[in-house]
Amino acid sequence: MTGRIHQWPSWPEFGVENSLSSDRYSVSEPNQTYNDKYYQEAKKAVITEYGPENLKEAWIRVCKQLESVTNEIISQGTGIIPVCSADAVEKGFSLEELARIKKTGCVVVREVIPKEEARAIYKEIHNYIKDNRDVICSWPADAPYMFEVYDSPMQNAIRSNPRHLKLQRLLNNVWHYNTTEGDTSSDPLIFYDGVRDRPPGQYFLGLGPHIDAGSLARWSGPKYRKVYEAIFSGHPEDYDAWDLEIRKEAEQDFYKAPPHTRVLRSFQGWTALTSSGRREGCILLYPNIKSSIAYVLLRPFFRPPKDEADIMNASKWTFDDSDSTHFFPGSDIEQSQRLSRSSHPHLRLEECLVHVPQIDPGDTVWWHTDLCHAVDPEQTGAEHASVAFIPSCPTTSVNKVYVKKQLEDTLAGRQPEDMQGKVNEQLFKGYQKHTVLSEEARRAFGYYF
Repeated sequence: MTGRIHQWPSWPEFGVENSLSSDRYSVSEPNQTYNDKYYQEAKKAVITEYGPENLKEAWIRVCKQLESVTNEIISQGTGIIPVCSADAVEKGFSLEELARIKKTGCVVVREVIPKEEARAIYKEIHNYIKDNRDVICSWPADAPYMFEVYDSPMQNAIRSNPRHLKLQRLLNNVWHYNTTEGDTSSDPLIFYDGVRDRPPGQYFLGLGPHIDAGSLARWSGPKYRKVYEAIFSGHPEDYDAWDLEIRKEAEQDFYKAPPHTRVLRSFQGWTALTSSGRREGCILLYPNIKSSIAYVLLRPFFRPPKDEADIMNASKWTFDDSDSTHFFPGSDIEQSQRLSRSSHPHLRLEECLVHVPQIDPGDTVWWHTDLCHAVDPEQTGAEHASVAFIPSCPTTSVNKVYVKKQLEDTLAGRQPEDMQGKVNEQLFKGYQKHTVLSEEARRAFGYYF
């Protein structure tokens, strides 16, 4: 089983400036440029700070790395994604599992919530949404299945589950940080996000290949740019994707927009409430973190060759330091970082974006905040594909400030600041206050800040 997507969807292509080309590899010279100072400033800042030669060296090295990376993914397919049993929550990851997680940037952990308990939670939250459907905001507009519910008793039951919190701490510890500084630890903090309940037969193209935690901000934000210094300096092999010390201050919301949160999620996460698999609304991951993000960061500084036959030859690409061109493919400041086959050909997305294994109720899927992912447009399953979006968030000074404000808003009947919701969830039928949280959960929710 390869795990490749059944048929490549008509997701947008970003191979030509200011266009959504339908061509797989569009190599035409663009006739337009972005006349936006943000892109121009970002390009200039990186070139000035790190120099053309370092960027050229990094480009060649990363594209060479991707030759073996993509071949390995194609060879192993879904099997390359680490899968850990329920025992991992108590025993921790083995050295082999940890190495694979760090290499791929993702992991599936089975039965974090007992299967029957997860099924019961799904029934409850399905009815909760149904009972409050007239006041809950949702999208897409034509057939809503993403529900802007953040403080339901069912979500909080999962978030506060001792096994879930223990796993979040374990995931935060995949990252390394200075343990002598009091403001940073692996203690989990709760970041409110919504619920998905996708019915069978619903086709949806809105979540193609993308990377969250900002788009142009990775080049524009001085602290964010510093995270990738090894890449821009011409030594991509030295890049450490798991350095929390430098990442914790990154300005992920350098440009304010709904998709961008300031909160560092060490791993974004799905907790499955129902079963889902290939072609059933499941998530697809690009199971490599180091080379893939390096390539995305370097891509805006190089123009493709005119001859399509040379597309995969990195040496045929031209370094572009012109002040008049500043094309960052897929980097709309209002959106997450988007990717496509034409704009990022060396990633071989059509072959390397793979489904996670079959997921059952109570299973969890986790991926590094810089990992490319997408949601299968197809939902051919026999039942709803439902998940709760619950990430792992370490304790940092930035995260603490946000979580404290998130709790203040919640207790006052306001939805989380980053979600920009306007509904008072305390008025929902079936709403319950935070009266049964353990001490550990209360800390994670921000009660002691």
